[in-house]
Amino acid sequence: QVQLVESGGGLVQAGGSLRLSCAASGRTFSSYTMGWFRQAPGKERSFVASITWSAGSTYYVDSVKGRFTISRDNAKNTAYLQMNSLKPEDTAVYFCAAGPRTFSAATAARAAFYNYWGQGTQVTVSS
Repeated sequence: QVQLVESGGGLVQAGGSLRLSCAASGRTFSSYTMGWFRQAPGKERSFVASITWSAGSTYYVDSVKGRFTISRDNAKNTAYLQMNSLKPEDTAVYFCAAGPRTFSAATAARAAFYNYWGQGTQVTVSS
């Protein structure tokens, strides 16, 4: 079992930055693939970014490439999502998720891949 707790969301102006954190319980965090998803009002949850257990592979949805960076610190049992140049369309509840080990982050670009989810953190970008 893995429990995930997101933090770092908030209100920011367009062009600003936020860093989301996802703290995981358990001793096997380093074996999990980690992902970030988001859900805007009235829309389905969608993939944002993923990172493999060793951080050797990362993958992003096209709309955030060059602006967002996913990373992890296995010693701290924490995954991060650095979000720069934020846009109003990035407004959503952001969720982190943990899934089985894989060597390609691209294979983890779907919600069904993941076994564990956090409760979400709200990100609001004003124009």
